[in-house]
Amino acid sequence: MKTATKKILAIPTAKLIFPHSSGIVNFNNPEIIAALKQAGLENKEIILVPTDRGVIEEDYLGIRAEIEQLFSPFPFEIKLAYKAGRRVRIVEAVTENGVTMVDVRPVIFKKGSDAIVDQLYDKAVEVYDLFISKTARRKLPLTRENLNTDLDMIVAGLPIKNKSDFLLNIKTDERLLMFIQAINEALMVITVDDAIAAKVKESIDENQREYYIREQIKALSEEIGEDDESAEYRKKIEASKAPENIKEKLRKEADHLKRTAPASPEMALIKNYLDTVLELPWGVYTEDNDNLADAQMVLDEDHYGLQKVKERLIEALAVRKLSKEGRSPIICLVGPPGIGKTSIAQSIARAMNKKYVRVSFGGVRDEAEIRGHRKTYVGAMPGRIINGIKTAGSMNPVFLMDEIDKMASDYKGDPASALLEVLDPEQNRNFRDHFLEVPFDLSQVLFITTANTLETISRPLLDRMEVIEMSGYTDPEKVEIAKRHLIPKAIKQNGIKPEWVTIADEAIQSIITHYTRESGVRGLEKQVNAIMRKIARRFVENASAEPANITKSNLKEYLGERKYTETQLSNHDEVGVVTGLAWTSVGGDTLSIEVMLTKGKGEIILTGNLGDVMKESARIAVSYCRSISDMLNVDENFFKEHDIHIHVPEGATPKDGPSAGITIATALASAISNRKVDHSVAMTGELTLRGKVLPIGGLKEKTLAAVRAGIKKVFLPEENRKDYDELPDIVKQKLEFNFVSNVNSVINGALL
Repeated sequence: MKTATKKILAIPTAKLIFPHSSGIVNFNNPEIIAALKQAGLENKEIILVPTDRGVIEEDYLGIRAEIEQLFSPFPFEIKLAYKAGRRVRIVEAVTENGVTMVDVRPVIFKKGSDAIVDQLYDKAVEVYDLFISKTARRKLPLTRENLNTDLDMIVAGLPIKNKSDFLLNIKTDERLLMFIQAINEALMVITVDDAIAAKVKESIDENQREYYIREQIKALSEEIGEDDESAEYRKKIEASKAPENIKEKLRKEADHLKRTAPASPEMALIKNYLDTVLELPWGVYTEDNDNLADAQMVLDEDHYGLQKVKERLIEALAVRKLSKEGRSPIICLVGPPGIGKTSIAQSIARAMNKKYVRVSFGGVRDEAEIRGHRKTYVGAMPGRIINGIKTAGSMNPVFLMDEIDKMASDYKGDPASALLEVLDPEQNRNFRDHFLEVPFDLSQVLFITTANTLETISRPLLDRMEVIEMSGYTDPEKVEIAKRHLIPKAIKQNGIKPEWVTIADEAIQSIITHYTRESGVRGLEKQVNAIMRKIARRFVENASAEPANITKSNLKEYLGERKYTETQLSNHDEVGVVTGLAWTSVGGDTLSIEVMLTKGKGEIILTGNLGDVMKESARIAVSYCRSISDMLNVDENFFKEHDIHIHVPEGATPKDGPSAGITIATALASAISNRKVDHSVAMTGELTLRGKVLPIGGLKEKTLAAVRAGIKKVFLPEENRKDYDELPDIVKQKLEFNFVSNVNSVINGALL
């Protein structure tokens, strides 16, 4: 029969709580926290129930405990300092709002078997000696009268597994047998540990003996004049052509190596440092070829066109020949992909008879990539600059820093700032790599950098470089490049014989027009390789096949349907549609700007994935067209009664920049006045509120795009007239140029 008692707060806990122990338990359940605080204010008595389920049911075992202290170090958490008493069994449990109140009754242990108890006492001495301190031993007399209580206290402090089995088992004999078995296992583990410890000690003694013998051998070797590892490094140091101050640094490292124990981790660090520094090409210089005619011949052989770039490079060689110094400005080749920036650096190296090394900086965001790591770090190595010099094998190579505009920065540092010292002719004579810890002379290195755009290069870094812009190729230039370079290269790469294929000039022109849309020739090279692969397959399948003659008419058999039409422009005049000229990182392009007027309340709608600057240009164009409403023959209420929708097609492509100003204004004027725009006209220029046309950049790329698109007439800013002489002849021949200073001239010239 259950005894009626006042219900007590019961709390589940995953921690094992032993009777007659004390400790701290954490809780973060809001309901339990509130209940604990209430119990702490009342009788301070609780039941702690060890369980992983998180719930309490009848017949569970728990531990009666007293709340000694409650404290909250963090919000939504409470720590309970408890003092545990005896075991109890849950008689009745009632859970409400996440809190369980229980009735309990004490757990009564039966007397254990005398034989098992005697066996336990036989182990008592070993248990005390191995696990129990003398202080605890005085507290645990291990008497027969308090056997289960003493057993609980012993188990709580022993390093054995499955303690929960002892806690939740109330059968005395079973608890005693489990305890004796656990003690036997623990004693076995200790015995094995002692054996292992003895072997380890023996091994350590052996290592010390070996070290002692090695030291004796080392001393005897020095006595009889035999060379040790340190002496070998000293020989290499003296044979090196490194400056004396660097040799002195290396001698100190060699002496340090001599004093370092062979088993020390520092040994590998010192040897790695000495090997790396000694592998650098100290004092090794290649003799430059200063014959300008030879250099011009090499550049012409490797690259067709690019006359301005070649002229600048020949000038640099002439200056080096006269000044007898290797120092020269850092050249930065900027242009769209596929126009030969990387390959021209190789040609420069070949023309000057220099070693060549290329390092890509795309995606570099760690300053240690430039300056290296401290040699004491695990896995330390020099930066890319020193590694590049080591790879080149000379102190004056052509060093190409590719994709310098694609560097980034993060919490590890700014690599662009680290390059400031490298690319400054006044500072790089004493460049310090963190790994080397000694100055390294980079003044004789001919650094060449490449980039697709200058926008992402930091201003201080750009200031140290001389920018040479490499514009896109014209169609005739692409045809010549294909005939001279791309086709012979593709024939060789695909393993076919020259007599197996003939590609007509008209076919090459058709590939350029209908299968590629680029400023460079990388896409053209891919299409040529696609043709060669099909020819290779034909001759593998049939060795006696007829040679292939690629013409414009049969090009579809090799490359499939055309990817681009002859022109992207409309073949008829329309109202509110004007062709603009744009510059991108891959060269020039054309874009249509469309304007539509609808009945409304004067709203301006801009679509086409436009950037902030282009949106401002559109609003300026609208304001200007309002100011010339008389010229457009519309009344003053026209703009209040119509919504203006300005759209730039290909909405998936982001567009930005101010150079579309006059294009938007012309499209607006066309839509407002209902006059058609000449479809063979294109334009570019920034617009002001007063109607002035400001200059733009990328004129060559934009005009080349106009030629590719079949444009006949272009409107350009008057201030860009100075750039006319630098335009390719084909552009001058195929386009009619109109340089304007006011947008009214554009509107009157473009509208029909």
